[in-house]
Amino acid sequence: MSLLNLIEKDDATGRVAEIYETMIKNMGFIPNAFKVYSPSEYVLDKQFANLGHYMRHKTLGGKLLAFIRLLVSEQEQCAYCVGMNSGILLQYGVLPEMLEGIKHDPSTAPLDEKELAMLLFVLNVVKNSNGIVQADVDKLRSLGWSDTDILEAAYHGASQIGADKIFNAFKIESDR
Repeated sequence: MSLLNLIEKDDATGRVAEIYETMIKNMGFIPNAFKVYSPSEYVLDKQFANLGHYMRHKTLGGKLLAFIRLLVSEQEQCAYCVGMNSGILLQYGVLPEMLEGIKHDPSTAPLDEKELAMLLFVLNVVKNSNGIVQADVDKLRSLGWSDTDILEAAYHGASQIGADKIFNAFKIESDR
């Protein structure tokens, strides 16, 4: 049970109701990860827009983004996000026993060289942002990543920390 009073579908009005309807149409349900933002139309709208942007991203793939969220959430000890992203990665063919190993050694994630470099870079950003140097960015550029990609991947990882803290603080439950 969340510590906040979350708005359920039948009680939603305005922008919250619009977002909920879109989520039901596209996903079949409203994840608790979005209900937690429902007390604020502003915050919910920003999170919804963010989701849409990354779901349609032309260069940052869903598998890479799910690994970013999973490994950041593992670090932040957010059970909700670890569970959700583990489930997403199962859909990409990543088996549970593989996930345990990847959590301990992210360099073993089944990604191509380009995506693996981005994953490891983002994990470094969220663990040691002051340690990032020009050579780190140059390496990603040499693999074909644009500055937009690099920034948006880092933003995705850094934003995940904030989401994890919100989810943990307000005790959201796993979706059933």
